[in-house]
Amino acid sequence: MMQHTTQHLIIGATGKTGSRVIRGLRAKGYQPIAAGRQSERQFDWQAPETWAPALNGIGSVYLTYYPDLAVPQAPEDISQFCALAKLKGINHLTLLSGRGEPAAQVCENIVKQSGLSYTIIRASWFNQNFSEGLFRGFIDQGDIALPVDAVTEPFVDIDDIAEIAVASLIDSRHSNKLYEVTGPELLSFAQLAQSLTTELNLSVKFTTISLTEFQQRLQQAGVEPGAIEMLSYLFTEVLDGRNEYITDGIQQALGRPATSFAQFLDRNHLCFKEIA
Repeated sequence: MMQHTTQHLIIGATGKTGSRVIRGLRAKGYQPIAAGRQSERQFDWQAPETWAPALNGIGSVYLTYYPDLAVPQAPEDISQFCALAKLKGINHLTLLSGRGEPAAQVCENIVKQSGLSYTIIRASWFNQNFSEGLFRGFIDQGDIALPVDAVTEPFVDIDDIAEIAVASLIDSRHSNKLYEVTGPELLSFAQLAQSLTTELNLSVKFTTISLTEFQQRLQQAGVEPGAIEMLSYLFTEVLDGRNEYITDGIQQALGRPATSFAQFLDRNHLCFKEIA
């Protein structure tokens, strides 16, 4: 086990995974440092001058890239960050990556070849997108309207991801490992809508819409253009069936099964109460 004196930097500390990694480390007696545009330690991917100061006195880093590793700028940024981390004497990097994204795997390879100890968590889509992300608004409206049809996805629980990330930062047994993590079942968006309806006593349907209509709805909701472009890429390219298989990455990393969508709903039912 690594010593408690190791300082852990959590980049994207206010994000879905970063906030949980911070809580998980604190629960184990560590005092991680939150990094981000609005965090205790300033870090902004669009402002490279913030990177070096953020790494001062740090031993390990949990790394999330904004807006997504699939954007064209990501490989150059990850290369520069890894080089800087090596100069700063960072011991370990844990990178959150995405399944089925060739550009994300380019970034994974940059981390692997950096000479640093690493853990890569290659994740499927999050359960929590429905409770605290983009899809929450669709659930509030009772209609998950997306430019996809019957494609299935093995949605993964962020709490599982965070548990692996915490373990990777404090236990060297996870060094130089890639964990591809999914939930335990393949679910279509129609099946998810049905689960939300039956298990939470909500009225939620799924509707297939055109990409143009999807983009227009996002614009009307005030979503920034870069995010709309990224979501369009994910729905039209990544959700093409390439990820319609389950992995045992969570079992490998944690020695237990992945959290199911039904378990996620059971654990988070209170956050949906206000809709009912």
